[in-house]
Amino acid sequence: MDPEISKDLLLVDDEPGIRNVLEISLTDIGYRVRVARSGEEALAIFKRHAPDIVITDIKMPGMDGIELLGRIKQINPDTEVIMITGHGDIDLAIKSLKLEATDFVTKPINDEALEIAMKRASDRILMRRKLQKYTENLEQLVEEKSRKLIEAERLTAIGQTIAGLSHAIKNIASGLKGGMFVLEKGLELDNREYLEQGWEMVRGNVDKIKNLSLDLLDYAKPSVIKYQLGDPAAPAQEVVTLMQGRAEEKKVLLELTTAADIEPIYLAPEAVHRCLLNLVANALDACTSEECTQSAPKIHVQVATQPAGGVVYRVVDNCSGMNAAVRENIFKRFFSTKGSGGTGIGLMLTKKIIDDLKGSIEVETEFGVGSTFTVRIPQGKKAWRRTF
Repeated sequence: MDPEISKDLLLVDDEPGIRNVLEISLTDIGYRVRVARSGEEALAIFKRHAPDIVITDIKMPGMDGIELLGRIKQINPDTEVIMITGHGDIDLAIKSLKLEATDFVTKPINDEALEIAMKRASDRILMRRKLQKYTENLEQLVEEKSRKLIEAERLTAIGQTIAGLSHAIKNIASGLKGGMFVLEKGLELDNREYLEQGWEMVRGNVDKIKNLSLDLLDYAKPSVIKYQLGDPAAPAQEVVTLMQGRAEEKKVLLELTTAADIEPIYLAPEAVHRCLLNLVANALDACTSEECTQSAPKIHVQVATQPAGGVVYRVVDNCSGMNAAVRENIFKRFFSTKGSGGTGIGLMLTKKIIDDLKGSIEVETEFGVGSTFTVRIPQGKKAWRRTF
């Protein structure tokens, strides 16, 4: 007998002669046999010792073998139950098989038939235990692989976060440079309006650097996108104002158009600001790249409403555009087109933010002609977690 198979067995029969003979036979082939004279006694023994195999007579006074089979299967469906039946009880034997008995043997019991039934029961137990062991090993393997995958994803997320913050800092540095340009103009022309505008730009970007630094220290903790009722054109206006100095320095016309029917909606202004800042910064890179041959490069930021609700932002430029190969890869992780349209990691992060906002981003581009990025963002109703 396989060492993995339990040797505990419960034998149930109300006839002492059959009970004694079977107990001797089963003991001889290596089983530890417990005996019961009735279904009630057998059920009590089963509850205490839970043997893997039960051999029971079908016809017994009180609780018969069919009822005992059903009660045992309720307690432990994996128990192998072999039924003992007379030649006239075939219908009962078939009924027991329908109730998931392992097998049945007929009286007078033939040793060979008993051994075949016992082997079948043992094989079923062994197969079930091997399957259980395999499943446990598989679960352990899945758990181990999942742990490694989670760790890899965590490292990837860390890399994305650091890269994203670096890109955002680059954009803010550009904004600071634009603010300094306005300040210098104000000093040069002794223009108080320029001085105040430049100072506000510098102060705003210093605040953004502070917030990004805090994000870098706290990157492992998920933050929350906070929706608020506001003007959907406000983030676009802020970005255009922020990047205006850099655009003038690069001799790029940067303008904003807002639809007349724009009304306040619930949106996440910080997230929208970051997306538009990335798109405008990349458009400026495109307009100042070697591929741009326009004598009057222009970036046009447009804000409109969606018929189904929400807002549409478009960043349109007439600069270098992108070829088909670049177009296919611009939203892929860590793909950079530096010197070929200016769409780098910022676009991947921008798409991630827009996905978190349940929105969409599309691009139409033609190499040497220009690009149009269209961002559609639905109106927000409540805050959810973000990962950017």
